[in-house]
Amino acid sequence: MPTFLFRVGTPDGQILERRVESMTLDAAEDQIRRQGLHIFSARRTGRTLRDLMPRSGRIISTERFLLFNQELAALIRAGLPILQSLDLMLERQRAPRFRQVLTEIRDKVQSGVALSDAFAEYGSAFPAIYSTSLRAGERSGDVEGVIRRFLKYQKLLVTLRKRVTTALIYPTVLIILSFGMVFVMLTYVIPKFSEFYAGFGAELPFLTRFMIDLAFFIRENLLFAGISLLGVVIAVRSWSRTETGRRVLDGIKIRIPFVGGVLHRFSILQFAQSLSTLLDGGTPMVPSLEIAGQSVTNKMVASRLEGIVQRVREGEPLWRSLEETGVMSDLAVEMIKVGESTGSLVEMLGSVSEFYDEEIEASLTRAMSLIEPVILVVLGVAIAVLLYAFYLPLFQLTNVAQ
Repeated sequence: MPTFLFRVGTPDGQILERRVESMTLDAAEDQIRRQGLHIFSARRTGRTLRDLMPRSGRIISTERFLLFNQELAALIRAGLPILQSLDLMLERQRAPRFRQVLTEIRDKVQSGVALSDAFAEYGSAFPAIYSTSLRAGERSGDVEGVIRRFLKYQKLLVTLRKRVTTALIYPTVLIILSFGMVFVMLTYVIPKFSEFYAGFGAELPFLTRFMIDLAFFIRENLLFAGISLLGVVIAVRSWSRTETGRRVLDGIKIRIPFVGGVLHRFSILQFAQSLSTLLDGGTPMVPSLEIAGQSVTNKMVASRLEGIVQRVREGEPLWRSLEETGVMSDLAVEMIKVGESTGSLVEMLGSVSEFYDEEIEASLTRAMSLIEPVILVVLGVAIAVLLYAFYLPLFQLTNVAQ
């Protein structure tokens, strides 16, 4: 939609700039006049960042967004109005994309749009839970409080995500180095041995011949294999961006030995923590469930949680709806059941989040203690087989010579 920039005068004598999105200039001018403003000039601007950016585009890192909200909460707590707080934040903002978006949000707030609606217009560029929490805070008059709760929620997820990533770095590097070592031996070392054995004119053992044939096959088809692998990667990435592909791949992820359990527990922690944050901020149960389900990054788990929204809307208890999905442990379901019956659901959901946080920590410890020996054993066996294939002909030739 085209954007028009107006220079307007207010009834109290101030001269301001206003951006209006409208199909035509006449419609934009009518919108300005209905606000009681006098138009000095008007011009059509280029498309805004929001027009150029995909709905799922990411305009700022999670860490920078956390810092922005920490500063915003501090300014609001100090008693500054939202508009003045945004002006101060703009003066200090260095990220160009986020600065442009924040300018548009400030202009919308200045024209009378609620802060939550201004952020919601950018779709999934910002977390859905953020704009919903802001809306609940605006209704209750506690915007600073809901921002604090959002910060607590985001910090927990960021910390946990970093912990999982850090724990997986060493096994990943070890696997890559293992494949690299085997690849070098197959493509460089074995062909050298084949030239050495060719001078003897003796028949080589089956294992040695198989390894030599495999090595020459890889060397002769390396370019084709590389192009094919690249094509498969591109095709899988494209397919994973579809709803069906994402769901299938996420279903495979949670079935991976060692790692799958951690990813599954992380998804449930996301759901429980999101639901707790929304309910604590004053959002009704059904919208909270819808947004909490959308906050789950694993689409397979999210699809199994979708059905609870309709059941709860029809009057079924939350704990029974979760029990029927089978995604939560019996202990977590019992905790939610107690929370519903005693009126302390928010506190119990927080306890469920802590429970899964501890479970993830324990699962990571167990997984890392098992993955590393398994990788080392597999690597050792692979190298042992290669070395056996290399030196077996030498042993046989030595026996023949003796």
